Amino acid sequence: MVKLEDIKKEAKKVLEEGKVKYLIGYKRSTNGLLAAPVFISDPKEVDQLIWEATCVQNLSRFLVDEKRKKAREKDPDNRPVAVIAKGCDTRAIMVLLQEKYIEREDVYIIGVSCENAGVIDERKLNRKFKEKKPEKVLFEQDNFSIATKHGKIQVPQEEILAERCIECKANFPVIYDVLVGEKITRKCDNYFQSLETVESLSPDARWDYWKEQFDRCIRCYACRSVCPMCYCDECVVDSINLAVTVDTTAEEKAQKIRWIEKYPDVSENLFYHLIRALHLAGRCIDCGECERVCPVNIPIRHLNKKMEKEAQDRFDYEAGLDADKPSLVSSFRDDDPQDFIM
Repeated sequence: MVKLEDIKKEAKKVLEEGKVKYLIGYKRSTNGLLAAPVFISDPKEVDQLIWEATCVQNLSRFLVDEKRKKAREKDPDNRPVAVIAKGCDTRAIMVLLQEKYIEREDVYIIGVSCENAGVIDERKLNRKFKEKKPEKVLFEQDNFSIATKHGKIQVPQEEILAERCIECKANFPVIYDVLVGEKITRKCDNYFQSLETVESLSPDARWDYWKEQFDRCIRCYACRSVCPMCYCDECVVDSINLAVTVDTTAEEKAQKIRWIEKYPDVSENLFYHLIRALHLAGRCIDCGECERVCPVNIPIRHLNKKMEKEAQDRFDYEAGLDADKPSLVSSFRDDDPQDFIM
């Protein structure tokens, strides 16, 4: 069983020894229920750390921010950053290592297994408790215990558990410097069960379904901003995110290729989401952050999950398990299936 005191002990140790610049973990958010990311450089502040089913964020995303920050500094502190990482978080770190975006010495990983269920889905929780405002979420004997003003309410885990946790392939850290808790593997009978409803539709019905989803997109790019794999300095689908310097002329800016328009038309939205899904092929580790932050509830995860399924079925490839393994889109085998080539 993972003990919060053990996490605090390891966090305090690395900070006191000066091994790391700072630590990224979870603290209680201002709304009192959900966890929020916290950045700690003072060992005296580790007491604010928490570890529970509301620690939903993939903290590996902040390693991308750290690299960009160091690139702007004249005399950067090259010590690693410590991060408290779940299984899916460590798989994201593994992809960043695999793609040489970061080096192993850049990060100190305090790995924590999701020994029980995983993390909650806030939307499921809100739908379940429309009238009674949840105040705290605890895990007790295969169920969630939700504390409200009216007392504790037992809820079966599948009713508020995040879909990514239900279909999780690695609920334990795949890479770490120190492991807190036990390395317990929880098996899932069907890692792609969430795709069955959409895959059962006819091609026309499937198109109507996705057209309806993409029509709601407001192109806020929250899905891109939260994704640890979207680390490009220049995004091909966002004309305001073009990499320019003080020496870039107005003519050069004007000649930048604009692949899609900014206005949220369904065809432009479709192009954006399909490009992003293709860019994540063989890279997405199914942390579900893109779908979690979507303000209009588009099931973005299903697009990436479908690409994950194709990678596994066609190429026997799973992302985020081996940093020394060639990435899916940058490697080629003579026995790769080619039946899709006309």
